[in-house]
Amino acid sequence: MRRADRLFQIVQLIRGRRLTTADFLAERLEVSVRTVYRDVAALQQQGVPIDGEAGVGYRMKAGFDLPPLMFSKGEAQALVAAVRLSQRQLDEGLAGEAEEALGKILAVLSPAARAAAESLAVYAPNAGLDAATRERLARLREATESRQKLGLLYRDLGDVDSQRTVRPLACFFWGPVWTLAAWCELREDFRSFRVDRIRKLELLDERFRDEPGKTLADMNRLHRN
Repeated sequence: MRRADRLFQIVQLIRGRRLTTADFLAERLEVSVRTVYRDVAALQQQGVPIDGEAGVGYRMKAGFDLPPLMFSKGEAQALVAAVRLSQRQLDEGLAGEAEEALGKILAVLSPAARAAAESLAVYAPNAGLDAATRERLARLREATESRQKLGLLYRDLGDVDSQRTVRPLACFFWGPVWTLAAWCELREDFRSFRVDRIRKLELLDERFRDEPGKTLADMNRLHRN
């Protein structure tokens, strides 16, 4: 990869994430961490508003943007494949938004790239989420975004029901199964709940803030250790 292309990729990767480490950039770009440090320093000297430092991570200052990009044939096909495969496993609202976003992208592609994308022979089977799970996913996504606590009636794998009050942190897709990662106030610990085993779901009026030891980042650190 030419250095100019690598610098462009660094900007794209940093602007697409909240915090990007040098180790992540080095792995994605297949270069040394030292090379990443040099490249980021060069971008900063050229006026690209990258905040952060070596050993901590980088983020792009608000308001920075690049000119519109055109997608290659392969990139356009990847987008079509991603939408087709994911729509069956998303809630109805998010699936619709994905379809609309893809339509906007296809509309501005070159004729050759659009033809290649629309003729892609990759499809998802008809089998997907049932209506109840789709509806729960939409409500879980709403609660996660609005930072609202949830009241759950949950049936575990032993068919035992329990009432839980949880702080929803994220939804994870594991092949055919979605799970909700949450801080459970009953257990005072992180728990994962299969979405298809949630019997009743209630958005509570109480909102929550991130607290040390109860965040998604804390949960991920525990799983890595």
